[in-house]
Amino acid sequence: MISSATAAPPALPQPLRRPIGVVAALAALVLGALGAVYTAGATLGGWDGRAQSLDGLRPPLRDAALVLDFCGEPVGAAVLLTSLVTACLVLRRPRMAVLAMVGPISTIAVTSGLKRVVGRTIHGGYLSFPSGHTALLTALAFVLALLVVNLRWPGTLPGVLLVLAAAVTAGAAMAWSQVILSAHYLTDTLGGFCAALAVVPATAWLLDRTAHPR
Repeated sequence: MISSATAAPPALPQPLRRPIGVVAALAALVLGALGAVYTAGATLGGWDGRAQSLDGLRPPLRDAALVLDFCGEPVGAAVLLTSLVTACLVLRRPRMAVLAMVGPISTIAVTSGLKRVVGRTIHGGYLSFPSGHTALLTALAFVLALLVVNLRWPGTLPGVLLVLAAAVTAGAAMAWSQVILSAHYLTDTLGGFCAALAVVPATAWLLDRTAHPR
């Protein structure tokens, strides 16, 4: 797969690298700042949410939240990841297939490591910052949008807007479900969103750099 990827279109098209790189750098700064704040033992603000009961949540909102949450669970995540990788291969985008596998997995690795470093908890002991569910769905949406850009290059500004719109939509949807289901605080989901925006572009750049070293 790697050898065929070297002749494939870049995972992150050249015109998108600078604007997406700026977004990734800003996301990394926000993630680092939030992590530092909560590592230092900062307390929650009133706007950050509280653990709450599901008793007041009724269908269809409850069902929608649970479906979104399932997408971040091992089985749901595996189905989405496999589907995205398969789509990339069927569409003859082997480098995108590599990114579809490595990008989300790297994102989850980063969020898992940060949880242990930051040590923020919810419900008495569950590590919560940053949200892996939010990070994963954001990463998958980011890669999917890049695949669309690879297939039909819409131009620099539309391409950037498409990628960011997909990431924001997916991240916001999962963030809503995690807060509504009381699985995470609001800033946990913001941290997960920023983790995906920082890791996936960096992974794409490294993949392109490895395929065509200069």
